[in-house]
Amino acid sequence: WGILFSHPRDFTPVCTTELGRAAKLAPEFSKRNVKMIALSIDSVPDHLAWSKDINAYNGDQPVEKLPFPIIADKNRELA
Repeated sequence: WGILFSHPRDFTPVCTTELGRAAKLAPEFSKRNVKMIALSIDSVPDHLAWSKDINAYNGDQPVEKLPFPIIADKNRELA
């Protein structure tokens, strides 16, 4: 199974809280062999900075890594 999160833009409040909750639940999804991935129209550098923000929102260390990748779709070819 897989979960695809599609987001309109990095750093939006609703998307940050949604991905923050998904990051907290990632171990439970992993136990069930569910792969998680996100899609957003911003660039990789923006995703890395946003990941720090998501982790900080969760009360974790503000690192650039989440338990799932975020696809950069800057040209909106996938979205």
